Amino acid sequence: MQPLLRYLSLRQLTVFLEAARQMSFARAAEALHLTQPAISMQIRQLEEAVGLPLFERVGKKLSLTQAGQMLRHHAARALGELQDAEQALSALKGLRSGRATVGLVSTAKYFAPRLLARFAGRHPQVDIRFFVGNREILIHALRDNEIDFAVMGRPPETLETVSQAIAENPHRLVAHKEHRLAKARRFDFHELREETFLLREPGSGTRLVMEAMFKQHLFSPGKTVMLGSNETVKQAVMAGLGVSLLSLHSLELELRAREIALLDVDGTPVLRNWHIVHMNAKTLPPAAAAFRAFLCAQTQPHLDKTFARWGRGG
Repeated sequence: MQPLLRYLSLRQLTVFLEAARQMSFARAAEALHLTQPAISMQIRQLEEAVGLPLFERVGKKLSLTQAGQMLRHHAARALGELQDAEQALSALKGLRSGRATVGLVSTAKYFAPRLLARFAGRHPQVDIRFFVGNREILIHALRDNEIDFAVMGRPPETLETVSQAIAENPHRLVAHKEHRLAKARRFDFHELREETFLLREPGSGTRLVMEAMFKQHLFSPGKTVMLGSNETVKQAVMAGLGVSLLSLHSLELELRAREIALLDVDGTPVLRNWHIVHMNAKTLPPAAAAFRAFLCAQTQPHLDKTFARWGRGG
């Protein structure tokens, strides 16, 4: 292992992790403000040091090799530990500065930036960065120490974590604004048996909530369509492609514009909670600890005020 350590550089690992995250040398170059040839050169040098290819290309698709997957895991942990050390040293200076990386499930990105703006007004020298992905991606990021903590729905069962509920997260069935049941009151879920249900991808927390709802109502949808993001689901709903279950907190703009309907189905809203989750063994650096405390205190009041018009039950 000594020769590998001798020839590796932190710059190479940073470039490699960004390329692995983006699965594109061009997007990695843009994110790191480098040229694409510079990215390619750093990856090539890293592959020479490792002695194995890290990426492979099939057609136009870039993917990690087995060696690349293994290195990604260890590189993320190594850089995470160095960032922890940097934050621990910054703690000696107080909260005048510091940095934290916070994971957000994709639904949380609809409200977390506003809370960050308020926090930044109080602590302008603190750098908070968001890492957005579905639930499965955040679980891996927690495990690999790529993020300080995550804002998500259900905490992971497979990791030793500390979690705290910070706000309610009501989920509502949504449909086209002129759906035949848009104005119906408290109707049975099975009235939707002929509908197409729009599902998020496996690994999404929203997908898990919808599957739990199907199970609770002993319901099997006749037709489903899988879509990869909340935005795509909302656009499909507004186009009349089908109905879906979404967090109320992802619908503010569409509800204000009256471009989407909340269906008043028995058993809804499906109430879940927003949680802050971090690894049990991790000591949060001052910046992360301060932002965590701010979210614990301010998330529920912010969401209550923002969604007071629709309430839990619409």
